[in-house]
Amino acid sequence: MNIHEYQAKEVLARYGVAVPAGKVAFSPEEAEQAARDLGGDIFVVKAQIHAGGRGKGGGVKLAKSVGEVRELAEKMIGMNLVTHQTGPEGKEVHCVLVAEGVDIARELYLGIVLDRSVSKLVVMASTEGGVEIEKVAEETPEKIHKEYIEPAVGLSAYNARRIAFKLGLEGAQIKHATKFIMALYKAFVNSDASLAEINPLVVTGSGEVLALDAKIGFDDNALYRHPDIAAMRDIHEEDPLEVKASEHHLNYIKLDGNVGCMVNGAGLAMGTMDIIKLAGGQPANFLDVGGGANVETVRNGFEIILSDPNVKAVLVNIFGGIVRCDRVAKGIIEAAKSIDIKVPLVVRLAGTNAEEAAVLLNESGMNFDVATSLQEAAQKVVAKIK
Repeated sequence: MNIHEYQAKEVLARYGVAVPAGKVAFSPEEAEQAARDLGGDIFVVKAQIHAGGRGKGGGVKLAKSVGEVRELAEKMIGMNLVTHQTGPEGKEVHCVLVAEGVDIARELYLGIVLDRSVSKLVVMASTEGGVEIEKVAEETPEKIHKEYIEPAVGLSAYNARRIAFKLGLEGAQIKHATKFIMALYKAFVNSDASLAEINPLVVTGSGEVLALDAKIGFDDNALYRHPDIAAMRDIHEEDPLEVKASEHHLNYIKLDGNVGCMVNGAGLAMGTMDIIKLAGGQPANFLDVGGGANVETVRNGFEIILSDPNVKAVLVNIFGGIVRCDRVAKGIIEAAKSIDIKVPLVVRLAGTNAEEAAVLLNESGMNFDVATSLQEAAQKVVAKIK
């Protein structure tokens, strides 16, 4: 689960991570009041959406008065902000962060993520702050410094100081940076985060180290331990179909293709999408209905898949391990009777009682195209579209 910048800064501040003072505003009036409460001569007004590149899209502006803060908020709130991460459709801005102006001497990058290849957290730092880290990794990988953390030991002050040295910090900046990195690591671990990214991490003219921007993603499976963080979820930032799927406890991710996929098991779903592409098609979604593919889950899955206007055919690929294939077939038949399926439907069931399931589907009197192998199923569904 992702959260907004202002929420990320709230979480970080709880653990002692230094962030500029700021307040969220959902209206121009609230933005004006936030600026008055903050005081000072220079403010930053930042559109709050779950996407990077806001500055280039016009979503980050400097204001030199309280009145200018209100004017910028009037323009931003309700605007459709387009960045390289939102795609051409953009995202509507529902609120802005009004923050105090900061005297920036240097812009750096700092992030923490799990490196699954070595099963360790890694702290990544770069002198190229304010730039997309993916671009830095591709063009100048030598500018990214990595510090791997031993799980049994955790992050030590020694690790943090070494990162600070690699960033070219000196004097009191080393002390501030070490404290900052230690606090960020504590926030990451204690909140069950999956990603923490500070870009830019700034060094001020007085030598302070602050998180000028902040992005945090959390492990969905651990949210039950953090109801306060779970309450920060903003469904306006999520795809409506993905929100609906989560309400039915289905794992759904919308893609750009036209072949709807209903599968049980994440690994099988990935394999199914690969086979569809090998057959010349493009998957329209990732949908894992889980181990118990019954009438209700299948019906909900069909409704979500068919709500995507790009879907021109559907492939159901279920492996009967925990659940028998004949029960799945009955679920597909019953669900299909209650839903108006206007696109071709190819079904491939394998595993326990797969032969009985094929008989049920073929004798159902419904317009199912039954396949016996995954390759055959993919070829059939792609041929239906072509």
